Amino acid sequence: MSEKRSNTTHKLVLMAMMVAANIVLSRIFSISLWNLKIGFAFVPVVLTAMLLGPIPAGIVGAVADCIGAILFPIGPYFPGFSFTGFLVGVCYGIFLYKKQDMKGIFLAVLLSECIGSILLNTLWISLLYGAPFIGLLPARVMQAAGMGIVEIIVIRLLANYVPLMKKAI
Repeated sequence: MSEKRSNTTHKLVLMAMMVAANIVLSRIFSISLWNLKIGFAFVPVVLTAMLLGPIPAGIVGAVADCIGAILFPIGPYFPGFSFTGFLVGVCYGIFLYKKQDMKGIFLAVLLSECIGSILLNTLWISLLYGAPFIGLLPARVMQAAGMGIVEIIVIRLLANYVPLMKKAI
């Protein structure tokens, strides 16, 4: 087998493992209410972003949402959440691939929380359940602020181990 083909296969296997980890962390080991979700499902997407780049991280985010919604539905499947998962993964990848400094970590989390969680996911919840967008915002902003702090801390800790992970893969 050629080295390029082996490398591609290796990346696909790594992405599949990250999808599985995301599903477990998102659907089983998280706190989910109809309009709030607290957990560590961002970790596999962030790791994919750091190790493989924006597009693979986006694919992991979107595929994990699709498969997770089919296997462990929390509510009705809505493709908007998969779209948000893709955008958040790409956002992480843009700021965290090849360089994990505090400025990049902060920007990645800020954009993913503001665009992904506060704007898009609130819009999708509003459309799905008929709840007023403005009425959902206070709780969603509080969740995003809390999760944003957690994400910055966890991503900074993970960044210390990226060189070791790159050697292992």
